Amino acid sequence: MADLTSLDTSWTDALADFLLEQQGVEAIRLNPEERSVQIATLGHVDAALLQAQLNEVLRALDAKILVTTSNATVSGLTLTSKKGELTLQKPSCITAPRFWKWRDFEWPEAEEIERQSEEEWKEMAVQAAICGVALVSGLLAEKVFSSPAWLVQSLFGVALISGGWDAAKDAWENLKEKRLDVHFLMLAVAAGTVAIGAWEEGALLLFLFSTSGALEHYVLHRTHREINALTKAAPKHARVLLPDGKTEERAVSALRIGDVLQVRPAELFPVDGTITLGESAADESTLTGEAVPIDKAVGAEVFGGTLNLWGLIQMRVDRLATQSALAKIITMIQTAQHLRAPSQRFTDRFGTNYTLLTLATVAIMFLVWWLALGIPPFENTEASKSAFYRAMTLLVVMSPCALVLSIPSAILAAIAWGARRGILFRGGAAIEKLAEVDVIAMDKTGTLTEGNLKVALVESFPPGRETDVLRLCVTLDANSNHPIAHAITRHAKEQGIEPGELQEFQSIPGQGLRGLTKDGVTYVGRRELMNQGDFARWLKDVPDAPLGFSEVWVLNAQTMGRVLLKDEIRSGSKAVLATLAAENVRTIMLTGDRRAAAVQVAEELGVADVRAGLHPEDKVKAIRELTLEGKKVAMVGDGVNDAPSLAAAYVSIAMGARGSDAALEQADVVLMQDKIEKLLSARHISQQARRIIRQNLAISLGSVIIMAVASLFGLVPLTLGVLTHEGSTVIVCLNSLRLLFVKEG
Repeated sequence: MADLTSLDTSWTDALADFLLEQQGVEAIRLNPEERSVQIATLGHVDAALLQAQLNEVLRALDAKILVTTSNATVSGLTLTSKKGELTLQKPSCITAPRFWKWRDFEWPEAEEIERQSEEEWKEMAVQAAICGVALVSGLLAEKVFSSPAWLVQSLFGVALISGGWDAAKDAWENLKEKRLDVHFLMLAVAAGTVAIGAWEEGALLLFLFSTSGALEHYVLHRTHREINALTKAAPKHARVLLPDGKTEERAVSALRIGDVLQVRPAELFPVDGTITLGESAADESTLTGEAVPIDKAVGAEVFGGTLNLWGLIQMRVDRLATQSALAKIITMIQTAQHLRAPSQRFTDRFGTNYTLLTLATVAIMFLVWWLALGIPPFENTEASKSAFYRAMTLLVVMSPCALVLSIPSAILAAIAWGARRGILFRGGAAIEKLAEVDVIAMDKTGTLTEGNLKVALVESFPPGRETDVLRLCVTLDANSNHPIAHAITRHAKEQGIEPGELQEFQSIPGQGLRGLTKDGVTYVGRRELMNQGDFARWLKDVPDAPLGFSEVWVLNAQTMGRVLLKDEIRSGSKAVLATLAAENVRTIMLTGDRRAAAVQVAEELGVADVRAGLHPEDKVKAIRELTLEGKKVAMVGDGVNDAPSLAAAYVSIAMGARGSDAALEQADVVLMQDKIEKLLSARHISQQARRIIRQNLAISLGSVIIMAVASLFGLVPLTLGVLTHEGSTVIVCLNSLRLLFVKEG
């Protein structure tokens, strides 16, 4: 169970914002584990609309969170939790809850959301098509066939209604909440054109507006579809092996740790676990983006949502479905879609305030053209258009449709691109900031090296007690998640040495482990941890480990020794560092290993700046020093000891889905494959997205400024204003969509 203070504020704030925006909604109660949600209402509410708005918020909700009884305040609202159920409510008097009506709502599933998204853009496309057909028919009836005015206006009327239908629904809902947006502006312009007899121009405006709206929803649907493809990979049922040898189908959500499952060939592994019987290979492309078969045998770890290729397997459940690697990835992606990029704060300002400013500007200019410059208020002449006509043109070109879409459309496309290739961005900020980085700090083990350490030698001092050294070491390491601990545990198992009894256990961050065994207090860890008291005198006579080896010391009152381990440099590390150097990105190695071993790796890879023998706080200090120098630092790591430095960096990057939970929680970017080359891919799409965003801002802002200035001097006809405004919106959407087809760098 997680304490309330550990909850991810990104979704609690989103839930609070949702509640504050809803009139007649007093409280919301939800249970992430049971995927149930209830809303307390007071008075009449539109349940269908409420469900649609709730869906967008719940998409970002982390279903794995369970909360204990606790209270807190979020955005001025009261947040309470009890027995896994969370309630958020607005301030009210003691008697108010008696009048609330609690309603059950559906918790949206990925397939349902994608289906709704597809229906929305198709419905809007049909409306735009009807509008376009009616518009063309009206123009032909007027210009070619000289039809009666009532028929022409009827056709234009059909175009206006179909083109403005969706905008009218959105504008009405916003008006009920005392908000104005671009939909209101477009309808106001359309009404104005009809008022001055320019029916065809009003129909053209709404045709282009509805077309761009349909295109916008299509772009969002495409990105949601790319992202939800991962969600669909999550298995729904598992085959549980019963004590009598029979099997039964059970929902994945009902599985418990320790259950034994049977997985047949060509089936998905339901959850994370360990193989207990059988051999096979797994396709882990849903996690890593790379469909290279990974051999699996007894004792191997398997991950939920990955594919069992050919063997009949029995596996033990190690993690609940909501805690699996796939569930964490899905949660990160869903949450990322709702986290705003820094530049998006700029466009966020273009809401009600900008709409009011636009309306005020248009009203003032109407009066200036009419009263100050003597232009007729409503009568168009061959020599000059009326003041009202000019005002409508100005209103069109000042509407910020393209500007509002310029950033979120690009961000969503970049997130979808990364998700398909095993690169997870936790929101728009991560995408934008990665392109700005000029220094990249990297951990050595598991980042620049494979991290797949192998025991090369076990030594005891004096010789003869090597087996005792290994047994004591594995007794403590069996309780650690560090890659070195896994390597030692694996080696001991191969040697037939089982962990001993452990009465007490303590992790000493950045240094090692302490435990109470039958042989007394025992320490396992770095040389520095042992370098105290009488042991310091013994250690000074023991030579350092050979270059290229890591050492783990074992020490208690009766036994002293060490385990030497060997690591291999990642095959792609040298090329990645060379590419970064060519792009003038400075690279630094931050490692807790001995300096001699670190320097050897750095020289082979071409890293000029090496800082070795660092504790976690030393890594944080190094990053802060670089930050104070004005550098924008990215930190790449994978272990628990990297989490503090990841948190301190401008951008934090975690290596692999198998990285520690602490590292994954802190990371802005997660490289799902254990390949350092993916760092270049992440940086490439970040740079491309940043370029697209700048292009979109230039297109949208440029069109608004240029056309608005031209409109002030009466140089822009309404038709050209409509084409420019809606054309820029279409261009921005299509420009963002290009990110889905960027080649991996």
